Amino acid sequence: MEFRGASAYNQPDFFEQYMNRRNRQDSPNNAIEGPIIHELIGDIQDKCILDLGCGDARFGKELLHKGAKHYTGVEGSDQMVESARTNLIGQNGTVFCETIEAHTFPKETFDLVTSRFVLHYISDIRNLFQDIHQTLKENGTFVFSVQHPLTTSAFVSKQHGDKRGSWLVDDYFLEGERKEPWINQTVVKYHRTIEHYFSALRHAGFTVLDLREGTPEREHFSSEEEFLRRQRIPVVLVFSCVKDIG
Repeated sequence: MEFRGASAYNQPDFFEQYMNRRNRQDSPNNAIEGPIIHELIGDIQDKCILDLGCGDARFGKELLHKGAKHYTGVEGSDQMVESARTNLIGQNGTVFCETIEAHTFPKETFDLVTSRFVLHYISDIRNLFQDIHQTLKENGTFVFSVQHPLTTSAFVSKQHGDKRGSWLVDDYFLEGERKEPWINQTVVKYHRTIEHYFSALRHAGFTVLDLREGTPEREHFSSEEEFLRRQRIPVVLVFSCVKDIG
């Protein structure tokens, strides 16, 4: 069976296995992507933040504890939303249970928009980037991560399991839908080049301030073996952007 968007996370077995992987210290989320995201968003004191594909909103809870004024999450999985609302009890945060594509973006409302490992599930990022641009205040920032395009181009190398020993890059410039075998299911993602992300951001009215490919840092890994494995190929792509005015 194929799952699109957040629908896979409504399957109890998938959800449980995903959370177990996500919570590992050496997961790409924690050992690679997380430190970069926190560095690029910088000071969030008194900021209003929108998080697209917020998952269980643990990230939002962290941001509120660091001084964010208000946190808004958008999440398409009912099961994730339940966890998110539990995590935000007593916090100045709100979670909308709806897909990113269906969300209505209020104009000039947020100081920061984030999205972590989500936008490769979205088929039309050009319209989405325009929505994000208009929902940001003047000089607002947009910081997001996606699965690195080198790893979404082809999934033949996953035939022997999720933990790949080698990576095949193929059909890189043939953008579009990809079906990835993941956690005993098939999930639909959308492959696009780094150039595509960059040009779509510029077209929407953003200036790209920084781009990172997730260079592993030894201090973030508990396992030397996993650290060495992650030096072989980039698994994350992160952009930091600011809203252009005029």
